[in-house]
Formats: sequence, C-alpha cells, structure tokens
Amino acid sequence: MTTPRERILVAAADLLASGGREAVSTRAVSAAAGVQAQTIYRQFGDMAGLFAAVADEAWATYLGQKRAGAKYADPVADLVAGWDLHVEFGLANPALYKLIYADSRPGQPSAVSGEGHDLLTEILRRVAAAGRLRVPVETATPMVYAASVGAALALIAAQADGTLDQHAALSHHLRDAVLAAILESPTTDGVGPRAVALKAALPAVTDRFSAAERVLLGEWLDRIAG
Repeated sequence: MTTPRERILVAAADLLASGGREAVSTRAVSAAAGVQAQTIYRQFGDMAGLFAAVADEAWATYLGQKRAGAKYADPVADLVAGWDLHVEFGLANPALYKLIYADSRPGQPSAVSGEGHDLLTEILRRVAAAGRLRVPVETATPMVYAASVGAALALIAAQADGTLDQHAALSHHLRDAVLAAILESPTTDGVGPRAVALKAALPAVTDRFSAAERVLLGEWLDRIAG
C-alpha cells in the first residue's frame, strides 16, 4: 500500500510529464493523489520542496539506469553510451530533465557535483588509464558534462517547437566534436596520454606519497601532458 508521500510524488511527476511545471499546482496534486492540500505542505514544506523531491526521484531513476547500463571493455564505448543515455533520458522526460538541470537549488547537491558527476569521472579515469585521454580527467569531466547537458536542453527545445527532426544529428555531432577534443587516437604513442593515465591512477597509490608530493607530482604530470 502506497503512502501519502509516495502518491503525491507520483501525482506531481505525472502532472509534470503531461502538462509541464504549470500543471503542478497544489489543487491538481492533491486531487490526483487523493490527499488534502495540507498533507503536501506537511510532507514537503512547500511546492518548492515538492519539486525538489520530484527532481531527486527522477535523478535517482536516471542514475539507476546508468549503473544498470551495459558495460564495455572499451571505456570510450562506455563514455559514448553514457552520453547517448543522458540525452535520451532528457528527450523522454523533458520536464523532469529541466527540473533537474535548469533549476538551481541552493544548498542541494547538483548534478555536476553529485553521484552522476562521480560516475562520469570514473569512466574518464578508465579512458585515461587506457592511454586515450589527452587532457586531465578534471578538465575532461566538466567539458563532457556541459556539452551533454547543452545538447539535451537544445533538443528538448527543438522537440517542443516541432523541429526535432531537423536537429536529429546534433547530439552525435557535438558528442563527436567533444570526444575529438579530449581523446587521443588509439594508435598514438606519445608521452602526453601516458602522463594523463599516470595522474588518473594516482588515487590508488595516495598512501605512498605525502600531500605535498601528490600536488607536485600532479603539477609535473599536467605539464608533461600539456
């Protein structure tokens, strides 16, 4: 048996998906969930709290999909699959996506610093360890994040105005351009990717160096990679 909180979250998410943010009113949510308006405020404080809870639920669903997704021996293939899943999630859930990525929530973990960021960083560490990353992981991560979010939001806007077919290749083109900027060819045998790979591996051996040594070694490796 579902709780009032669960029914409210489902009702708000359904209204958001079918009618956008404007459709999610106290009256509409309470009617759809079969609760009194006061119950919403007791559970979530206010409508901003309800929207934040809906966003958190949607984000948890998305992360579950990412964790359950197919894993490839080639980390670059994982990176490509992760980008595509991200954009597909946005197009399938436009209102929820905008709630997660376009609404700032002061004091709350953001997508760029939370578990999603950590998952992306881990994939890029694997790419670096394979000698395929030409820039440091901490440089590549925000580049991929910003570009994938921008692609998804642009396609959501195109979907809303009926021009999605005209921009169907946008995500793949942008993805390939970003990957070309951060990846080395698999045939490259230069010292730069090796330095990036070594820096990506440092967290596994941090106990062998002092804090000052880790900083100095990181600076040296960045200089070699650059």
